[in-house]
Amino acid sequence: MVLAMSEQPLSNETALRIALAARALPEVSVRDLIEALQNCLGDRLDETSLGKITVTNLKTAFGKTSDLDGEEEGEDANTSEIDALKEAVSILWGEAEEAEVLPSIDPYQEGEMPGSIRVAVASNSQEQLDGHFGSCLRFLIYQLSAEEIKLIDIRSTFEADLSDDKNDFRVNLIKDCHVLFIVSVGGPAAAKVIKSGIYPMKKDEGGPAREILGELQTVMATSPPPWLAKIIGVAEGKRVKNYAAVD
Repeated sequence: MVLAMSEQPLSNETALRIALAARALPEVSVRDLIEALQNCLGDRLDETSLGKITVTNLKTAFGKTSDLDGEEEGEDANTSEIDALKEAVSILWGEAEEAEVLPSIDPYQEGEMPGSIRVAVASNSQEQLDGHFGSCLRFLIYQLSAEEIKLIDIRSTFEADLSDDKNDFRVNLIKDCHVLFIVSVGGPAAAKVIKSGIYPMKKDEGGPAREILGELQTVMATSPPPWLAKIIGVAEGKRVKNYAAVD
């Protein structure tokens, strides 16, 4: 039985450990890992219970007890799989690396930044643009004007992996945003983003989110394209004219 998120909400730390552990296991989804953990630990999943999981537990849960002993044929492959299980257990225990410290949320009241837009940034670490739309761990949500940048929310994508349509879930998670920055996005997902009224901006190399948003601020202040000028309230007659003059 899949974890009923509404019945037992996971803490942010627990959800992050499970999501990262699933990434360490080839061909194991978050849903698969949750079911395996529930089989071992019961329905209650938290940081304390995750600390009780073992490599043997996961081997048994995934039906690998007999073929991951490193014997005879396929020993290298088996060793690789065992290493992946060990890494996953270490992550579940919270010992894989120092706990990530997420950035602080800036105080913000709705409507306090006239002429601003809301921007989602696909992220896997701190304030970095380093995520693919369909697999990033979270979206950083910024309120952005030509003069100011505020991080107003951090939205985990953990539950997206438990939904029937991951792309729809992720789009709904950022539906209040005007712009989305991603490192990459698939065609069908991009179509859903655009259909929802969000403008996707792909930046292959990624980078610090605030630096990238600073570039967008410059565009907003000097020569916003028509679609952006409309959002920030530039009068219709000035949109194309201003853009064309700078271009």
